[in-house]
Amino acid sequence: MRPLRLAFMGSPDFSVPTLDALISAGHEIACVYTQPPKPAGRGRKLRPTPVQAHADDLSLPVRTPASLKGKTEQDAFAALNLDAAVVIAYGLILPQIILDAPHIGAMNLHASTLPRWRGAAPIQRAIMAGDRMTGVDAMVMEAGLDTGPVLASETCRIFPFDTAGELHDRLAALAADLAPRALEGWAEGRLHPRLQDEAGVTYAHKITAEDQRIDWTRPAAELDCQIRGLSPFPGAWFEWTPPGADAPLRIKALMSERVDSAGAPGAALDDALGIACGEGALRITRLQRPGRGPMEAADFLRGSPIPAGTVLA
Repeated sequence: MRPLRLAFMGSPDFSVPTLDALISAGHEIACVYTQPPKPAGRGRKLRPTPVQAHADDLSLPVRTPASLKGKTEQDAFAALNLDAAVVIAYGLILPQIILDAPHIGAMNLHASTLPRWRGAAPIQRAIMAGDRMTGVDAMVMEAGLDTGPVLASETCRIFPFDTAGELHDRLAALAADLAPRALEGWAEGRLHPRLQDEAGVTYAHKITAEDQRIDWTRPAAELDCQIRGLSPFPGAWFEWTPPGADAPLRIKALMSERVDSAGAPGAALDDALGIACGEGALRITRLQRPGRGPMEAADFLRGSPIPAGTVLA
């Protein structure tokens, strides 16, 4: 097919492979839209999004509006004379006038099999819920939150030891493979959007501080999903007070495994971070203490032993 003139709209690392895939497929990127640079690091220096950094390396035109609700930005978008917009993890609301501007329309790549896990955190929520399958959907965008009809889907298994970081990388590759095929099929009339089944709707709400704290009274199976679903970022955490310390340390649990044991919730059952839960027990195998990088639990325990009988909060 002829190359399409596109706006690419994305922000995090997850979006970058799809941008490369559209370029490799021969399509013209008229402009890249991404969120504005944000302060980062100790110096609070403005840091561009991964998409902007990659687009700059490729010498692509980039725009970073804080909103697309103003007439100036809307007129500038319409003036691009686009065939389509491809959106993946952009992070800004697209008003209807933006969705209507491209000749074909706007297509979104979403990291779930809709209508399950509409919203901001589908990868994390899928693991946290104990789902065994997920995927990527290409959908025609509407004004609602991930409500548009689906053009094409690819599924992906969630393995028992997957973290959100590992699943993120697999789904990013899956989205990059799907995007050109779905876009071209839509443009040529070979793919016809199918409405989502409203009976299966669930929402992947943004991760909050409440989601991160480990409640040891919950079953081990649920806590294992919580830990893996929040790893490596932002991390599920518990508190431990070292001997002689005035205040507890907040320790992030980054990986765990279920163990066949039981005890009072939060109690260390051995010297290797086997912790009793409300039902069953977990062993923390990878963790991160404040101000340090991630490390294996065995390495942490050599310098900071947590003996059997210790109660974690």
